Amino acid sequence: MAALTMAAASMGAAPTTGARATTTRAASAPMNEPLPCPSPGGSKPTVVLVHGAWADTSSWSGEVDALRRAGYVARAIANPLQGLGTDAAAVADFLRTLPGPIVLVGHSYGGSVITNAAAGVPQVKALVYVDAAAPDVGEATGKLSGTNSALNANPDTLYDKVAQPGAPRGVAGLYLKRDTFVGSFATDLPRETALRLWAIQRAASTSAFTTPSAAAAWKSIPSWYFVSTGDRIITPASKLAMARRAHAKITRFEGGSHLTLISHPDAVTSVIGSAICSAR
Repeated sequence: MAALTMAAASMGAAPTTGARATTTRAASAPMNEPLPCPSPGGSKPTVVLVHGAWADTSSWSGEVDALRRAGYVARAIANPLQGLGTDAAAVADFLRTLPGPIVLVGHSYGGSVITNAAAGVPQVKALVYVDAAAPDVGEATGKLSGTNSALNANPDTLYDKVAQPGAPRGVAGLYLKRDTFVGSFATDLPRETALRLWAIQRAASTSAFTTPSAAAAWKSIPSWYFVSTGDRIITPASKLAMARRAHAKITRFEGGSHLTLISHPDAVTSVIGSAICSAR
């Protein structure tokens, strides 16, 4: 995500025509439903998980372990974090190597990536947004954080900026400063865990947040949306507006943080399981 804002109200309320968003509540208890689900008669989908900014594939370790125990192939793949167009192209190229149906999952900026990567890849049968951005065509990820996002502070207080060799003029890499990471990004993790994750974060290019989305795959692919109400990076109001616009099946998790995928992987996996069991 990035420091620019968007008022959730500008995205509209829940749609009044067509499919409607449905809302459930997630608990932090260990997952026991809906995985494993009865086979629909075809091949099991592969679950592909795309991480967000200031993170790496290890963000999904808990979900990968749970999905593997349930008998599914799960692949957490590297998001280059260089720019929305090239990041989405890299993910789409990977998707095209997979046989059979795919459930595609994105966290944070990874939601913007899957929104673009899934377009034109017919194997993708479901999209799952985990505290993620779900842009429409022409929207930039950095505009989707919400009016009360912690990322609306002075950028000099949020980021350590580094040069990106070979990048266009004005494009830089961003690291989250320690206080921002611990105090706003990873608020429900133990402090020592948050500090370790801050220390090993990957830089994200400013162009990842400023490039307009070229597609909106959620318009044609069924979607699920996991909303942590304690998220200070993408506000709950902004996430709910995006989820309703996408006619997504919404799960509200009370509390959590922007890194609920790490602190409560069973709750997140349960939502992924719902998408798996609906994929045809």
